[in-house]
Amino acid sequence: MLYDSAMRDDLTTETPNPRSRGLDTKRSDELVELMLAEDAGLVDAVRAVGPAIVAAIDLVEHRLRADGRMIYVGAGTSGRLGVLDASELPPTFSAEPDRVIGLIAGGAEALQRSIEGAEDDPAAARSDLLALDPTHTDVVFGIAASGRTPYVIEALRVARERKAATIALSFNADSAIGPDADVDIRPIVGPEIVAGSTRMKAGTATKMILNMITTGAMIRLGKVYDNRMVDVRATNDKLRIRATRIVVALCAVDDAAARDALERCDWEVKTAIASVVTGAGADDARAALAAVDGRLRVIVGDLPRA
Repeated sequence: MLYDSAMRDDLTTETPNPRSRGLDTKRSDELVELMLAEDAGLVDAVRAVGPAIVAAIDLVEHRLRADGRMIYVGAGTSGRLGVLDASELPPTFSAEPDRVIGLIAGGAEALQRSIEGAEDDPAAARSDLLALDPTHTDVVFGIAASGRTPYVIEALRVARERKAATIALSFNADSAIGPDADVDIRPIVGPEIVAGSTRMKAGTATKMILNMITTGAMIRLGKVYDNRMVDVRATNDKLRIRATRIVVALCAVDDAAARDALERCDWEVKTAIASVVTGAGADDARAALAAVDGRLRVIVGDLPRA
């Protein structure tokens, strides 16, 4: 589908930034200062849509708790950030990889190189999303800096047809993806220092917001105790060291005892903590956690070392 350039005159993300005039004449230090000055306003822009972010956290928590899925959909930078966020949740929070999924226009190849034309293919969006068979238990999260990306528009249309909940994230007041979404997140970060380069401020704000939503949902789902990553998947040396450190800190035991508990519990941090604190074996500790939806605090209470 072709668009007349006049259709984009009203997009903040496409408007030249008056503060970056003469950008090509600036020294490197001036460029850094300008970028920092522009990024400084992002927190306030994101704070302004805080209630929508809260609603998104609650919606994602509710759907994941009900054995549903969250499916990110985006193109270009927006799609890559969705896939990135989805890929980070399994090691950080032991989230099942098939419960938070990232779809990007153009498929896996688009993660490594730009396939910009893919964003204009609504038929591909329909096919890609239907392949995941979305249902009323799922939430589909469309990300489009412009708010007008055909791939994302069509994916959200399919989601509504299948009775899935929808979240939309965009950065223009006149967004095509926001009005019909269950949760519409629309921070206005202003024009980019390079007009239209939404990998900059819009991209940074996207990463901030996705971090807030999924981290918030994971905390609400019991994946954190106090401020510790107690559902970390200890799959490498760095993460095994982190897991050991968490057990040492929360259970007031030494490294050897912590590692012994973790090994007995298949390196499940929450199970190891529950085992050490209650004296239960690994299987009983695991069963006790399962009975309370994995909420460690219900089993161990307020640990003095937390």
